[in-house]
Amino acid sequence: MNYQNLSAFDLCIAASLILINGALSVLLKLDLERKLLWASVRTVVQLLAVGYLLGWVFANARWYVVLPLMCLMTLIAGVSAAGRGKRTYAGQLVDSVMAVWSSSWLVSAIGLFVIIRIRPWYEPQYAIPILGMILGNTLTAVSLGIERMTSELTSGRNTIEMILALGGTRWEAAQSAARQAVRAGMMPTLNQMTVVGIVSLPGMMTGQVLAGENPVDAVRYQIVIMFLIAAGSALGTVGAVMLTFRRLFSADHRFMIHKLVAR
Repeated sequence: MNYQNLSAFDLCIAASLILINGALSVLLKLDLERKLLWASVRTVVQLLAVGYLLGWVFANARWYVVLPLMCLMTLIAGVSAAGRGKRTYAGQLVDSVMAVWSSSWLVSAIGLFVIIRIRPWYEPQYAIPILGMILGNTLTAVSLGIERMTSELTSGRNTIEMILALGGTRWEAAQSAARQAVRAGMMPTLNQMTVVGIVSLPGMMTGQVLAGENPVDAVRYQIVIMFLIAAGSALGTVGAVMLTFRRLFSADHRFMIHKLVAR
C-alpha cells in the first residue's frame, strides 16, 4: 500500500467544507460565522506550525530539544484546562497545571518506559505524540472535574454548611460534590472507550493504517493508547478535584465559599 500525499489543492477542498458550518450558522442565525472563520484559520496555522516544528525536532532528536517541547505542551494544556468553567478561585491555575502535569507524565512514562520500551526515552517519534494524546484528554477531564466541583459546591452550599455546623468533617461535607466531579471528568473517556472501533476509529490507529501499517499492529498500539488515556484522565481528574477541595476547605473544617468567584 502506497502512502497518498495531499497537495495544497486537496487541503483547499477540505477547508471549503467549513462553508457548510457557515451556511448553517447564517440560516439558523447562530452568529457563529466569525468564530468559525477564526477557528479555521487557527487550525490551519497551528497545525502547519506544529508540522514544521516537529520536522525540525525529528531532525534534531536530542533530549534538550524534546524535553522543553514536552514541558511547553504540558504547560499550555494545564493553562487551557484552568481557563474554562463559570467559576474560579485563587490558585486554580496552579492546581490545574499540577494535576495535568503529574498525571500525564506519570502515565506517559509507564507507556514509554514499561510498555513500548523505546530507546532512547526521548525518541520524538513516540514521546511527543503519546504525551500529546494523553494531554489532550487529560486537559478535558481536569477542566470538567474542576468545573463540576465548583458548581456542585456552589449549588450545595446550604447542605455543606449544615453538615459542617453539625460537626461533620470537611470531607464528609464535600464528598458528594467530589464524586460528581470525578464522574464528570472520567465520563468522556469512558464514552469514547465504549464505542471505539465500532462507531469511531481513533486518530492514531487511522493514521497508522493510512500509512500502510498492518491493521492488527495499529490496533495494538491504539489499545495501549486508550488505556493510557483512561488512566491519565482518571488520575488528572482526581488530582484536580482534591486540590480544589484543599483550596476551598480549611484544615479546621470551614467552607471558604468566598474564594469562589464568577469569571
